[in-house]
Amino acid sequence: MDLSIFALNGKVAVVTGGNSGIGRGIAEGLAEAGADIVIAARRFEQCREVCSEIEKKTGVRCLPVKCDVTKTDEANGLIESTVKEFGKIDILVNSAGVGMSDKPVVEMSDEDWDATLNINLRGTFLCSRAAAREMIKQKQGKIIDVSSIYGTTRAIRNAGDYCASKAGVIQLAKVMALELAKYNIQVNVICPGYFLTPMNYEFLSSETGQKVLKANIPMQRSGNVDELKGIAIYLASPASSFTTGATIVVDGGHIV
Repeated sequence: MDLSIFALNGKVAVVTGGNSGIGRGIAEGLAEAGADIVIAARRFEQCREVCSEIEKKTGVRCLPVKCDVTKTDEANGLIESTVKEFGKIDILVNSAGVGMSDKPVVEMSDEDWDATLNINLRGTFLCSRAAAREMIKQKQGKIIDVSSIYGTTRAIRNAGDYCASKAGVIQLAKVMALELAKYNIQVNVICPGYFLTPMNYEFLSSETGQKVLKANIPMQRSGNVDELKGIAIYLASPASSFTTGATIVVDGGHIV
């Protein structure tokens, strides 16, 4: 087997939320496979720091871009800045997201709901639309959305906003996969389970968190973000040329 089908040399990948957590892990993985990287998030200084670290570690070019994915002009500007700097966009990873409000639906405010849906779902829509318009011109591209096991068949209490937003991401990806197939653009979804990130470190490291992991996950542990690199490289590379509209769960057996 020719493993060069997994290589990303000469490719340009935009990763939203790429300055921390799962997004950063995926950005590092794509860079290690050879892609030039655009790190986009609201905290620009952190984007700059991550870009510097990725460039030193891998030797690829890395561009930091300040971007609030909930704003149309900034989502469009992200793709415009990428094309201006690199001449194209080959890969978009929609990883920007927030966690659940931790409230039952009857106690959830309009603001709680809107805040979660705006970042997790609207942000994915705005960035995907902007990238797809450019990819259509190029007649090729890869869009990879980061959803969650709680966007699939599994639900969880006190997370109506989160579950709805992540389910919406999956359905949006399926629709886009159908619409963009004729342009040689593949759209797929990664659904992580419990991964140790800055967002959930305190809970997963606690005694309660450890009990939850051991009671619900056959592998009895949380995932490491490095364990998402392989699937991200596959979906970003020529190896996945006949994979589109797929939802791939990476959760240590949680929802088996």
